[in-house]
Amino acid sequence: MTPALDATHDPQRRSWVASAQAEDCDFPVQNLPFGRFHTADDAAVRVGIAIGDAVLDLRAVDALCRAGRLAGEAAPPADLPTWLAPLAAGDLNAFMKQGPAARRGLRVWLSDALTEGSALQATLAPALRAAADCTMVLPCHIGDYTDFYSGIHHATTVGRLFRPDNPLLPNYKWVPIGYHGRASSIVVSGTPVRRPMGQLKAPTADAPVVGPSRRLDCELELGAVVGRGNALGEPVPLAQAEEHLFGLVLLNDWSARDVQAWEYQPLGPFLAKNFASTVSPWIVTMEALAPFRIPFERPAAEGGDPGTLPYLESEPNRAAGAIDLQLELWLRTASMDAAGLPATRIAAGAWREAGWWTLAQLLTHHTMGGCNLQAGDLLGTGTLSGPRPDQAGSLLELTAGGRQPLSLPGGQTRTFLEDGDTLGLRAYAQRPGARRIGFGACDGRIVG
Repeated sequence: MTPALDATHDPQRRSWVASAQAEDCDFPVQNLPFGRFHTADDAAVRVGIAIGDAVLDLRAVDALCRAGRLAGEAAPPADLPTWLAPLAAGDLNAFMKQGPAARRGLRVWLSDALTEGSALQATLAPALRAAADCTMVLPCHIGDYTDFYSGIHHATTVGRLFRPDNPLLPNYKWVPIGYHGRASSIVVSGTPVRRPMGQLKAPTADAPVVGPSRRLDCELELGAVVGRGNALGEPVPLAQAEEHLFGLVLLNDWSARDVQAWEYQPLGPFLAKNFASTVSPWIVTMEALAPFRIPFERPAAEGGDPGTLPYLESEPNRAAGAIDLQLELWLRTASMDAAGLPATRIAAGAWREAGWWTLAQLLTHHTMGGCNLQAGDLLGTGTLSGPRPDQAGSLLELTAGGRQPLSLPGGQTRTFLEDGDTLGLRAYAQRPGARRIGFGACDGRIVG
């Protein structure tokens, strides 16, 4: 059900790309995430692999392959030209459709080629681009986007704000709750986020008014990128679900809480969430995350665990369905920028303490009615808040609905986001016996 460990995960493996050796590097040779980029002197979008502070341009690697220059000490895999062709064209979706065997095969070859002592070092070095010279775009074409609500502590805390006596609705612990979001407004890290307009209604007002949101919030989530799709009408059983997942990104589902409070009943989120969602530019593959798989144990929750229906239950999912990731929320205001102050971490937690469902369960439930997922579809986890107040993944929770402002460096406070604020998500995996890997930045600056 989960990817197996192999030589690519060896924590002693070192890359000939010197920057990949730093202890806090998000992109050592054990990671090798996929992303898309262009440069100032070439507007064509192509796929690259992050390694240290560089990007391996797979269009350039494909050209070397076609020229017969990748033989090295041994012949390259026979399938290498097939794997590289869509990547050279900037079409990561087409590569994802080739399935997990292609992804794993290319990972093994890339890992060997980028490892210290590789005979291909001199050949591949010209294919490296400085990451600072690369403009990242969305890592793939995202045709559809579904946002789940799998963080039980977030669901409980937010539910209590609206329903103090009944924070979790009766279906929550049985059904992976989700809604279909707006894929066209998903943007890559670094894209400014414009403050949305909407209908706003004060509790004591007789009628709503139209204006800019004053309770603009963030949501700390992970996004699972679908690799191989399924046919319409053919559900994906739990035992096969992870074979349909390509990897993970960070996801900030920006939320206008004042707009949301007025519009969300009876059909759920609409304008409060469709104005922007930010993702990190690098997809960390399921293979890279293999050393960090852990048993899935549901967080302690009010009312206990009622159990799981059979189609969402299996021993392999219980044994290794979770991933041990550390999650962080960072904030930097315009005043902090002007004073030369760095961003401050306002929350930190772990995924294992937040999620009521695994990724496999989310995908299986999504398809059980016959929905056909496609390569590049994005499945958001929902806000991943821990049980403690300082582990909250949104300002709504961190400030108790705006009643308890956050204190920031320089004497500022925040209840919700103001113009000029930059909100960033970070995530990394770190365990004894494995090399630390990370996801890179997922940042957005609020503009009026």
